[in-house]
Amino acid sequence: MYKRILEIDLARQEARSYQDVELFDQYLGGTGVATELLVRHCQPEVDPLGADNPVIFATGPFSCAFPVATKTVAMFKSPLTGELGESHAGGRLAMAMYNAGINALVIKGKSEYPVFLSIENQKVVFNRAGTLWGKSALATHRILQETERNRPGKASIFRIGPAGERMSRYACVTVDNQRHFGRLGLGAVMGSKNLKAVVIRGDCYEKPQNPKLYREVYDKIYKAVVESDQMRKYHDLGTAENVLPLSMMGGLPTRNFTQGFYEGAGEISGEAFAEKTLTQKIACAHCQCGCIHLGGLRQQFGRDHSYKTFQVSYDYELIYALGSNLSINSPQNILRILHQVEKQGWDAISVGVTLAWATEAYIRGLISRKETDGLDVNFGDWETYLEVVRRMAGSHSEFYRDLEMGAAYCGEKYGGTDFAVVFGKNEAPGYITGENAFTDWLLGVRHSHLDGAGYSIDQETFSKELSTEEQMKKLVDESLFRMLLNSLAICLFARKVYTPEVILQGLEALGEARDRDWIDRFTLSVFQNKYRFKKACGFDVEDARLPEKLFRVSTATGKVSRERMKERVNIFKKLTGV
Repeated sequence: MYKRILEIDLARQEARSYQDVELFDQYLGGTGVATELLVRHCQPEVDPLGADNPVIFATGPFSCAFPVATKTVAMFKSPLTGELGESHAGGRLAMAMYNAGINALVIKGKSEYPVFLSIENQKVVFNRAGTLWGKSALATHRILQETERNRPGKASIFRIGPAGERMSRYACVTVDNQRHFGRLGLGAVMGSKNLKAVVIRGDCYEKPQNPKLYREVYDKIYKAVVESDQMRKYHDLGTAENVLPLSMMGGLPTRNFTQGFYEGAGEISGEAFAEKTLTQKIACAHCQCGCIHLGGLRQQFGRDHSYKTFQVSYDYELIYALGSNLSINSPQNILRILHQVEKQGWDAISVGVTLAWATEAYIRGLISRKETDGLDVNFGDWETYLEVVRRMAGSHSEFYRDLEMGAAYCGEKYGGTDFAVVFGKNEAPGYITGENAFTDWLLGVRHSHLDGAGYSIDQETFSKELSTEEQMKKLVDESLFRMLLNSLAICLFARKVYTPEVILQGLEALGEARDRDWIDRFTLSVFQNKYRFKKACGFDVEDARLPEKLFRVSTATGKVSRERMKERVNIFKKLTGV
C-alpha cells in the first residue's frame, strides 16, 4: 500500500503529494483515514458551503487487491445536516486512485472560476470548466471522455450536475457510469468550490509482499463471492428483489410512510422492472457480481416515429423513493423521473422523500396552488411530479428553490415537520420495518441504512424473541464492524464473505498483519472519532428525535414505542461510549 496522500489547493492551484505511514498504520484506509483527515483539515464550525470545508476521498488496503473491494469513501461537512458527511461510491474510481498511486485525496479551498482537475499519477492539471458549467452530469461525462481519451490509461471521472452548481443541499456526485456519492450533499460542496469534475488515471502498480499467501487468500475470497447465493441474488434482480417481500411484510414505505404495504408493489417489483425495462447488467471495476441494473427509457423526440433510448440505473432505494413513496406504479414513469434526477445530479432518495413531504403538505393545506404556481400535487400523479422536478431544476420560484433544501428545511419553513421523514435532517431510507431500523438511522454516523443492519434485525425478530438489549447489542456490533469493512473499502454486498478471519488473512498477505483484539479496538476508535466530530458540529444523541408520524404508523414489527426508543438511546450510549 502506497500510504500516499495527494493534497490539492484550488485557490492557489497547487498540489503536493506525500506519504503518511503513521496515519495509514493507525487508521488503515477508507473511512478510518478519511475521518481522521477530515478532523485534521476541517474546523467543526466551518460553513459547509464555505471554502474551508475540505473534501476527502480515500480507498482502503484491499482496494484492487481483493474481489468486491470497490468503494471509495468521501468525507466532508454536510450542507444537508450541518455535521459529518460521508458517502461511498463504486465504479472505477478506487482502481483509478490505485493506478495513480494515491490512497487519499484532499481537496481544499475554492477556485476563482469553474475548473475540472486532470490527475495523472501525482501530477495535477487545473483546467477551466466554463464551457462545462451548466451541463448535465451525463453530458459532462461524455464531453470529458472525449476530451481526455488520448491520454494513457483508463480514467475514472466524477462530476457534478447543475444541482451541485446551484448548491442544492442534497446534490450528489456522479461517478463514471451510473455510480454516485449520493447522500448528504457532496455535490453542493464541490459546487461551492467551483469544482465541476475530476478525471484521474495512472500507471502505478504494487506487488503483494507475500505472493503465495496472497494468491491463497484471493482464491478463497473469489470462490466465496462467485458461489455465494447472496451475490447471485444481487446479480439476478439486484436489490430491487426486495420490493415484493418488504411490501408483503409491511415494510415498504408508501405515500410518505403512511403505511408499509403498497398495492402496486407487483407492478414495480424487481421482477417487473427486469421483464419490462432491463437492458444491461454491469459491474464496478474488480467486482465479480455485476449488480448494476440498467433500465431502458424510450422517449419520443420528434414527430412520427422518432425515438431515443436512455439507460437508467435502478435499484430498490430508487424504486421506493420515486415509486411506492409517491404511489407511482409504472417502471417507465419511475425511470422518467429518475432520468431527470440523474441529469441534474440530485440524490434520488432525498428527492423522493422531499416530494412526498410536499404532497402531504399540499393535501393537508399547508401549501397551496400559490406556492406550487398552479400545480395540484397528489400521490400517483407522475406527470405533475415530473413537472415539479423540472421546475426545481429551473429554480422556477422560491418554493421550488426551497425543495432543493430538503424535507427538514421545508417542514420548518412551511409546517409539517411531524411528517418530514428525516433522520438527522437526512431523508429516510426505504424501510418501515420497525424500531431497529429507525434507531439505526437516528443514531448512526451517516443516518443511513448502511450504518448498521437495523432492518435485518427487525426481520430477525419475526422468528426469534430478542430483548431490546439483545437487539441493540446486535445493532451496535454490526455498526462497529462496518467501521472496519468501510476502512478496507469493501462493498457491503460482500459483508458476509469478509469475516474477521478472512480480513486478518488478507491484511497479513498484504504485509499489514493485525490480530483479533486489534479489530475491536480499531472499530470502536473509528466510530468514536466520527462521533467526536458530529458532537463538535452540534449533534447530540439526547436531542435526536423521530418524526412524529412514525409513532402513529404500523411498521412490519408493530407500533413504535416512545419508552423503548428512549431505552434504545441509553443502551446505545452505554455500548459505544458516546
